Amino acid sequence: MIALLQQDPLAFALALLALLLSLSLHEWGHAYAAWRFGDGTARRLGRLTVNPLKHLDPLGTVLLLLVGFGWAKPVPVNPGAFRSYRLGLFVVSIAGIVINLLLAVLFALLVRGLFALDPSGVALAFQGDGRSPIGVLALAFFFASSINLVLAIFNLLPIPPLDGSKILQSFLPLSWHPFLWRLEQYAWLSFLLIFFVLRGPIQEVLRFARGVFFGFFFG
Repeated sequence: MIALLQQDPLAFALALLALLLSLSLHEWGHAYAAWRFGDGTARRLGRLTVNPLKHLDPLGTVLLLLVGFGWAKPVPVNPGAFRSYRLGLFVVSIAGIVINLLLAVLFALLVRGLFALDPSGVALAFQGDGRSPIGVLALAFFFASSINLVLAIFNLLPIPPLDGSKILQSFLPLSWHPFLWRLEQYAWLSFLLIFFVLRGPIQEVLRFARGVFFGFFFG
């Protein structure tokens, strides 16, 4: 994203708006799924909304801009209120990831559509040359697609408090769950692990995922 700011400030501004919307929709997905399964905690706290001010975590957003992966403010959930505990835990945990994957596909398809309208303008925008409105929009949509793909893959990591840990938890024996929920208290240790030990491998996984994803859509 910082490279995009240097290359094209307008495309950066559009991609930033897409980032804020994507983070908000991710958390809204958790809140909505929890509400549908019988837990109104997020709704009572005003989190059943797409208003970015309700969802953004300043540090997580800045890190997403600077290092390529980050997070939003987690939606408060009470799994004990779910009508079906295991299914609710799985669906609520994966809801945000599914939304980000759908957005990644949508933005990628928009890039393809814009390229069909103005191939040279889009190509020049990606090369850092030219100011075709369609090209700038395609560049912003490309970064928006990449952002959503990163959010989906990063949140799949089975590390508390990321969504992937709760997805995995929904399949584990119930006797393990009290211990796993207690691990949420030590989220700061997880983020230290991610940024000082696993940062390199995670970036390689994200790079590979982007290559496969955009290779499929753009060849």
